[in-house]
Amino acid sequence: MKDVLDHATLKAKQRAIRDGFPETMGLRVHRAISWIGRAEACGEDDDARFIFLWIAFNAAYADEREFQPVAPGERAAFADYFDRVVARDEGRRIYKALWQRFSGPVRMLMENRYVFNPFWQHHNGIDGFENWEERFRASSRSFAQAFQAGDSVRVLSFVFDRLYVLRNQLVHGGSTWNSGVNRAQVRDGAAILAFLMPVFVDLMMDNPQEDWGRPFYPVVD
Repeated sequence: MKDVLDHATLKAKQRAIRDGFPETMGLRVHRAISWIGRAEACGEDDDARFIFLWIAFNAAYADEREFQPVAPGERAAFADYFDRVVARDEGRRIYKALWQRFSGPVRMLMENRYVFNPFWQHHNGIDGFENWEERFRASSRSFAQAFQAGDSVRVLSFVFDRLYVLRNQLVHGGSTWNSGVNRAQVRDGAAILAFLMPVFVDLMMDNPQEDWGRPFYPVVD
């Protein structure tokens, strides 16, 4: 297998085995692969790559619980998905990516206050976040403990918590396209997603009978 899974490899695998996919899981994979392919076409445009890869992530993990009166929240949904995908990563590809290939970018992301949500809550005048620095230090300590323990699920949760802030900045117009202000985190975030998303989808295809949840918007005649 290639060091980095690409759209062509994922698509070829999907076509070869998709007849055995449950309908909902097959739709998830089909959609996620399509957005991974679109991200590849972005070239050096890291902002666009990040956004398209985040759409692929949404296609892979989001389910109908978000429509219930009391939603579990993005963080809980992330953790649930990460728990399932890591449990089926027999080759420890996710672990190797986080601890070897991207250990530097992951640590830089965790040390960056500009992708820490309480920092922005405080600077937008929202009460209760005056202690954002204390929270930031506590988060960094918890991440370090998870990293040292080799806890892939917790590390992924920390990383995607930061990436979600970056996602909000981009999608909600809180950032300038190709801005030098946030270039490092966008570049690293896109690189992390570009490696992990194909692995996530590949693991889903290897475990089609796992309950990956119902897609937000099924195909309706």
